[in-house]
Amino acid sequence: MREMDSLALATMQTPDERRTRRAYLQVLLAGVLWATAGPFSVTLYGMGIPAPSVAFLRVSTGTLFLFVFMLRWARPYLWLPGRDLWTLFVLGGLMVAFFQLAYQRSTEAVGVPATVALLYLAPAWVVLLSPRLLGERLTPVRGVLTLVAVTGVWMTVFGARGEGVTLSLTGILWGCATGAAYGSYTLFARRTAGPRGALVPLFWSTLGGGLGLLIYLAISSQDTLVLPQTIPGWGMGILFGLVTMAVAPLLLFSGIRVLEAGRASIVTTIEPLMAALLSWWLLNQTLTLSGWLGLGILTTGVAGAYWADGTTPSGKKSETSPPPLG
Repeated sequence: MREMDSLALATMQTPDERRTRRAYLQVLLAGVLWATAGPFSVTLYGMGIPAPSVAFLRVSTGTLFLFVFMLRWARPYLWLPGRDLWTLFVLGGLMVAFFQLAYQRSTEAVGVPATVALLYLAPAWVVLLSPRLLGERLTPVRGVLTLVAVTGVWMTVFGARGEGVTLSLTGILWGCATGAAYGSYTLFARRTAGPRGALVPLFWSTLGGGLGLLIYLAISSQDTLVLPQTIPGWGMGILFGLVTMAVAPLLLFSGIRVLEAGRASIVTTIEPLMAALLSWWLLNQTLTLSGWLGLGILTTGVAGAYWADGTTPSGKKSETSPPPLG
């Protein structure tokens, strides 16, 4: 009886422990949901919707759900002063529009595993620019781990195989642009979140990104806006925006209210692994043995770099919120 009582006491969790566990699960689920972006995109391509239109569909439907979240949690920021509006709506919108366009172009060309791997060039971009733009110190540990991650990226990319995977120079360059755009948005988010939290810049930059993509499609001589012609197509597009542009960020933001941002970022590195597994299962896109090894190296390097980034030069833990992925 005493042994059973001791076991029961050992397995009981305090409210703080339960809250921490729930936060880890929320961040983990966010990473898993972002990993569905590739399969969503490829499915919409198969419905006859080209990559630029998929980018617009994702951002525009996501904006509608983010607007609902703003009404619930950030109503005072549904309008911003001129300077903030310019920064978040225009500058942030340009970053989001370019990132989403590059992501879709890359996914269409080189497939899901390679695109998601190239997305993780972003930490290297941040490491290179953050000392100058944010005054953060580049430590030897962060530098080495970043090189490890970059090595894993390229091993993963050149190990990609399967339907719809053509490792063309153009596709790889679009993937590199995806990583650079996401790295730039990371720096942007760190400088603009502040006391308003991460939801406000996310909403305004996503809204601006949707408008930017609409303008691009209106003036482009090569690309035109193509919307779904069937109810399943619209359902897929709306679900795409809801899951990857609204629910996943909301889960992340909820989790980082409890967890340190560095730890939360480490958990989100499940995204490339889940993206590779989903693309193998659903799309017949897979990796060679060296590609899977590279994916492991990539994840280890990125997670380590985030861990090293969790401590500032003063020794205090950074509370900077990571921006949403994918």
